[in-house]
Amino acid sequence: MAILTFFLATGVLAGCVAWLVLRWLQREYARYRASFRHEAVRGLSDFFLFMDPGQLWVANIVFAAVPTTIAVSVGVHWIWAAAMGGLLLWLPRAVLGWARRRRLRRIDEQLPDFLLAVAGALRAGSGLQAGMRQVVPYTEAPLSQELGLLLQQQRMGLAFNDALDALQVRVNTEAVGLVVAAIKVAGHTGGSLAETLERISATVRMRLQLLAKVRALTSQGRMQAWIMAALPAVLAWALHMLDPATMMLLWSSPAGWAVVFLVVLLEAMGVYFVRRIISIEV
Repeated sequence: MAILTFFLATGVLAGCVAWLVLRWLQREYARYRASFRHEAVRGLSDFFLFMDPGQLWVANIVFAAVPTTIAVSVGVHWIWAAAMGGLLLWLPRAVLGWARRRRLRRIDEQLPDFLLAVAGALRAGSGLQAGMRQVVPYTEAPLSQELGLLLQQQRMGLAFNDALDALQVRVNTEAVGLVVAAIKVAGHTGGSLAETLERISATVRMRLQLLAKVRALTSQGRMQAWIMAALPAVLAWALHMLDPATMMLLWSSPAGWAVVFLVVLLEAMGVYFVRRIISIEV
């Protein structure tokens, strides 16, 4: 009777744990899907690409599920196949974030020359909006895309200050925020906007030069972080090639899985702290 009670209690406990785990997985799946759809739509809209978020999510699931299924079918251990599936599920989001950051950096790099051109148009007697309409066609993407949308919104009846606010929301960088604030202040106070734009152009250019120097000085630290993170994986692969029988204990036993998980956790913490150390705000 005691044994039956023990097995019954164990079964109930296992069922409750499984139910809690499934609920947690369901909640995390819904949260990640909503986050992915929101960020994907926002990121692609920055590139003026408009797609159905549901289709994007399905494409992401297929992109992760097909290689994972193939890996399991050819004999890859389910743990490594699951890790590969999670990596592929996260990869499109990471690539999109990298492309968005690169686009914003490119816009900041184009701002100084654009501001000098607009300041020249203002000194020649043109108004701000007329000067922007003259300069934008000769500006390269992606800055020309954002400014073209700003001018189009203004032509459709949106107030110029509201169009500037929309630009700052789309391109949320310090340089763009500085330009928007300067244009608004000059519009209210009636100061020399051409001189203000020239000063902002010089300030943004100096800031970009300082950022480039900081990136160059911290490049060694970033490279060391990635080399240190990749070294355990390379070493584990080399040892597996040299002595697969011994290394199989690391891949096929619970103790080995615990060691691998601990190594991955410590590596992630190390990379995070190194990146925090070399991340310098300018």
